Amino acid sequence: MRITSAAWSAVAVLCCCYAVSPAFADARLVQSSPAAESAIAAPKSITLTFSEKLAPASSGVALSMSDGMTIPTKTSLSEDGTILTARPTSPFMSGKWTLSWRATSAADGHKSEGTYNFTIK
Repeated sequence: MRITSAAWSAVAVLCCCYAVSPAFADARLVQSSPAAESAIAAPKSITLTFSEKLAPASSGVALSMSDGMTIPTKTSLSEDGTILTARPTSPFMSGKWTLSWRATSAADGHKSEGTYNFTIK
């Protein structure tokens, strides 16, 4: 089978279009406080730093224990949109907590999520 120059031209154009298209990536969690698997005194706030600017309306956190207990939070974003801060609105109990986060990229709308645990002494 012989490939014509028109076919090669089409392949070249498609490759160029792909190469110059924006990279679509999820916002990645790059730092957290408290850190995963840490044992700490009850924090007044939780900060999550992401790899890119987040959309505030669809990014947030949830705090829960294995028995179903939860703590509501008030969240805010830093001026540059990369740091999500959650302030618990009620006190922590001692024990193992799970922090679940969700983040939506402001650039492309891609969503990501994750969880980690920490312990309150």
